[in-house]
Amino acid sequence: ERIIEAVVELHRTVGPAKTKITEVAEMAGVGRMTVYNHFPTDSDIFRACGAHWSAQNPPPDPAQWARIDDPEKRLDLALLQMYEYYEGTRDMLGKVLRDEPLLPALSDVLSEIWWPFFDVAVATMAHGRTMRGERKRRFSVAVRLVLDFGTWRTLTDSGLDASAAAGIAADIVRGVDDRA
Repeated sequence: ERIIEAVVELHRTVGPAKTKITEVAEMAGVGRMTVYNHFPTDSDIFRACGAHWSAQNPPPDPAQWARIDDPEKRLDLALLQMYEYYEGTRDMLGKVLRDEPLLPALSDVLSEIWWPFFDVAVATMAHGRTMRGERKRRFSVAVRLVLDFGTWRTLTDSGLDASAAAGIAADIVRGVDDRA
């Protein structure tokens, strides 16, 4: 538990790519070999860190969105909840997503956890809309764009709060949907 909490704190503050096992061991009050004995691979430590952190910071539930019949209201709620989630998890998500291309083991773990969630979120926002072919593809691309952490960061770094940013994001999606 102490090792995982140390990993979570270091990933949140410096990021996975800059986290050193010696720092984890020191922060947890254990020897370096103890860390390796509990977590022999990078994948093991990323999975444990991700599970621990996600239990404390669960993302919004797309099943809740799916219960909303009106696709426009569903889109608005989903974007607002995702942007509020990003706001509350900015330090960790920002560093983990920043470091993903640098660490194959981290990328593998995110492919198991984060990206499937992201796919479900996109599909849930498209549910109930009568779209086919190119229109459906364009809508999905627009939703992926506005759900992207980097898009949220760009909007909020421009001075918008989560609600205003989600409103602009919804307008972007609606604009693409109207033109598709």
